[in-house]
Amino acid sequence: MIDFEKATLLKLARIDPRDIAGSVEPLIVPGEELHAAFKTVRDFVVFTNKRVIAVNVQGMTGKKKDYTSLPYSKIQAFSVETAGHFDLDAELDLWFSGLGKVRFEFRGESDIRQISQLIGSYVL
Repeated sequence: MIDFEKATLLKLARIDPRDIAGSVEPLIVPGEELHAAFKTVRDFVVFTNKRVIAVNVQGMTGKKKDYTSLPYSKIQAFSVETAGHFDLDAELDLWFSGLGKVRFEFRGESDIRQISQLIGSYVL
């Protein structure tokens, strides 16, 4: 599992969920749908209607992957920080029962409010 106390997924940029669907398809349960996906150089995050899946691509070849499933049902609180004029990154902090805080940083062009609405619709 990704050590979220020491790591933050940085500079996530929106991608089409279909571009990485094959990578997470084996993890998807019946009735689960991909809503949004974001990628760094190698790692990526998928938002479904049930959870967040964080994928850490490891090794030189990238064949080894760590999949961390973060169910919305375990979120106790969340915080969104939008991008500004000088700080161009947006941030999403999620507090999970039994895990603590998880932080995702998005490039400024990402619509963090849309992500917040997505999370809120499943958590609240």
